[in-house]
Amino acid sequence: MNRIDQLFQSKKEEILNIYFTAGYPKLDDTEKIILHLDAAGVDIVEIGMPYSDPMADGPTIQESGSMALKNGMTLDILFSQLENIRSKTQMPLLFMGYLNQMMQYGVDHFLQSCVDVGIDGLIIPDLPVDIYELELKEKIEASGLHIIFLITPQTSATRVRKIDDLARGFIYMVSNASITGAKSEITQAQLEYFDRINGMNLKNPRLIGFGISNHETFSQACRFAQGAIVGSAFIKHIGSTDQNLEDRIGSFVQSLRGRGVLS
Repeated sequence: MNRIDQLFQSKKEEILNIYFTAGYPKLDDTEKIILHLDAAGVDIVEIGMPYSDPMADGPTIQESGSMALKNGMTLDILFSQLENIRSKTQMPLLFMGYLNQMMQYGVDHFLQSCVDVGIDGLIIPDLPVDIYELELKEKIEASGLHIIFLITPQTSATRVRKIDDLARGFIYMVSNASITGAKSEITQAQLEYFDRINGMNLKNPRLIGFGISNHETFSQACRFAQGAIVGSAFIKHIGSTDQNLEDRIGSFVQSLRGRGVLS
């Protein structure tokens, strides 16, 4: 069974998914960050594949991606960094990136490399659902990888139903129509959107992302979904403090869980 499915079967609420950009702050930080997040009690880790032309990323993640590319990060290096990760953790691991990266690498080569290192799922924001269904569904499902699709407040009910039918693992509920970035609070309009999706009784569990930055927004999101995804706030924290990496990660995760205060 895919590790994502195992997680959602064993844990029904307050699932914490942390995003980080591979190769940031330093090129060789990838494995360290994953293992420190695991030790801190994170449930899923989303590994960003740095890309020169991101579409959905806000300035914080864009900057981290630019730095990672300057550090020399490539997909070949990333796969080599993850070569032995499954001997050290069984936490679900996702790749988040863009369709062009898969195409340039070669779809078959990319999928096989993901399987070889133990990746569990893919988030490809610019992959249209129809293209996935016609051209990639058979290959991705045969690989055992789960495809995670995004929905937004503007996604029609018909489209949400189709995504729910095609998605595996969970659905990524984008909390608003903007790019990624930490927000201080969840608005009334967002709460109404969460309520609407909740009322659809979808078969896939849901995680809410975009704008989740602290214990308050994490807790609010967890009222309307099985958990939440935190990216920009985490990237900003690990790049802006003099603490060692393990302490930086531990203090951030504890603050999200409401068990500590960020220094």
